[in-house]
Amino acid sequence: MSQESNSNSLLAFENLESNVRSYSRSFPVVFRTAAEAILKDEDGREFIDFLCGAGTLNYGHNDPDLLNQAIKYLYSEGIVHGLDMATSAKREFMECVDAIILRQRGLTYKFQFPGPTGANAVEAALKLARKVTGRHSIISFTNGFHGVSLGALAVTGNRFYRDAAGLPLADAVFMPYDGYWGAENDTSDYLDRVLGDASSGVDMPAAIITETVQGEGGIRPAAKDWLRAIEQLCKKYGILLIVDDIQAGCGRTGSFFSFEFADLVPDMVLLSKSLSGCGLPLSLLLLKPELDVWRPGEHSGTFRGNNLALVTATAALQKYWTNEKLSQSVSESGRLLNERLQQAAQAGRDHGMSVRGRGMMQGLDCGSGKLAGEIVRKAFEYGVVVERCGAEDHVVKVLPPLTIDKVTLQRGLDILGKSVRESV
Repeated sequence: MSQESNSNSLLAFENLESNVRSYSRSFPVVFRTAAEAILKDEDGREFIDFLCGAGTLNYGHNDPDLLNQAIKYLYSEGIVHGLDMATSAKREFMECVDAIILRQRGLTYKFQFPGPTGANAVEAALKLARKVTGRHSIISFTNGFHGVSLGALAVTGNRFYRDAAGLPLADAVFMPYDGYWGAENDTSDYLDRVLGDASSGVDMPAAIITETVQGEGGIRPAAKDWLRAIEQLCKKYGILLIVDDIQAGCGRTGSFFSFEFADLVPDMVLLSKSLSGCGLPLSLLLLKPELDVWRPGEHSGTFRGNNLALVTATAALQKYWTNEKLSQSVSESGRLLNERLQQAAQAGRDHGMSVRGRGMMQGLDCGSGKLAGEIVRKAFEYGVVVERCGAEDHVVKVLPPLTIDKVTLQRGLDILGKSVRESV
């Protein structure tokens, strides 16, 4: 496709869509179709997808089994929109999550459908934590990202997003995440000191919200011991623990929940992104039964009942989570991904490149946003869609589909390695 014809194909977006658009600037083609790990543009050019809807397409594009269930449901005159009314689709989804995911892990949660996005789940959790405890403050962590609606933005660390709020963001206190002061310093000790000191100036919070692997914050995985220490501090001081599993959950790190490796039992768990299985909007707040103090209708929303997404979510659970095959595959592919990124980092060792992450959620820290941007640009030219993250956009964030075949994964990693070598 020529540069001129490509430019013409994007004119409608440039002329009609808001300046706030971002991904269409990073990947300036018009995508038309997708299957599994492959995107195609209007000219038929193929791209290997290492972005996956920022973690929304863990099972790849257009999984035929999930789509067939959606089509079957639509042709049966199944309810698509139902507010929060009882429907057969919602009942089947809840029973499926309870049987396949929760009971198998010894977990007991009630379900709240807060709205279609991850940020909706964050807002509901913060609101409920304050209602339960009677406290107003929330503790979040450096480099944390939880959304850009005002409540979620208040617990998001990135200044770029915070500056867009247009007003002061209140009732959140930021503490150092695991590793923020270096591997030798346990930041949970500092948090304990602050919470235990009545003169620290930090009010006792309603909740602590954390990711076990920070996604937008630069692919920063927390250690098992640190996560356990945070959970113990919550118990010690009567604070609710909220785990934001919106990007790291639904198998991205290997287990369904990203916190399983640390044996945590959060008071609330936030899910969205890949929950529906095929990119349809769906989010879920899981809460311990004793926290369910809502009065009927006290937290509402028109699009809480995306029944079509519930149908595909149920199909995804039944296809991928009734055995350990997907988890084992993620572990194997994750090791391969890490090995290949480590090799790429060696090519950029003079720039201090490093690799971090868990499972199929890995990042190549390039040390500078300029270098990471050049790598991402070259990768796209060669046929790989991958994005950047971190405070300075200095980390290449690699999120392939969990179901990607090894040949396609290797091919994409070959391109990424070549892009690194040509950029350093």
